[in-house]
Amino acid sequence: MMIPGFRGSTPKRPKSRSRKSKLQVSPVALWHPRLRQLSDWAVTFGSVLLCLLMSLTRFPGMELLGIGPNWLLIWVVAWSVKRRAFSGALAGIVLGLLQDGMTSPDPTHAISLGIVGMMTAVMQKQRFIQEDFISIALIVFAMAVVAETIFAFQLVLMGDRNTEDIWAYYQKVTLASAILSSLWAPVVYYPLNRWWQQIRLAEQS
Repeated sequence: MMIPGFRGSTPKRPKSRSRKSKLQVSPVALWHPRLRQLSDWAVTFGSVLLCLLMSLTRFPGMELLGIGPNWLLIWVVAWSVKRRAFSGALAGIVLGLLQDGMTSPDPTHAISLGIVGMMTAVMQKQRFIQEDFISIALIVFAMAVVAETIFAFQLVLMGDRNTEDIWAYYQKVTLASAILSSLWAPVVYYPLNRWWQQIRLAEQS
């Protein structure tokens, strides 16, 4: 049995393709190219500065055995996930030099963060990882272990400290840094990845 429709009712028309395409266009794509580029630089440099400041700060609940998250390492991983190995290594070296300027240049953090950036970019290029929060947390955990191991080897090669003391301290620092950095990785990765993705879509449109 068919139910007659009301006279006043009109059938819904499908949305036009032009309207759908307008909804899919990112608002960033409507910006002036120069403004978009300046905004991208501001977000990038501002996030680096924020991570540098966070590295010097210890908030309650963000420490484990006196160790805090490695914010600069998280930033390098977030930057390198969708970029080439050279770009990831260069970003790691630059941030490592900035960290050396705040702490001590000997041993340097540039080597460890440079290798972290290169390895992260190579892993993504080979499609060994996916781009979800769990994968990013696992990558940060593994890269924190790599970075602390390289740093410990530098201390051993310097020869001015007891090797047993270095490796005993290394085990504690590595585990605490890897756990905390992996837990806080989405806080840095999600907003930066979302912004850089909008910039890429705007440049392609």
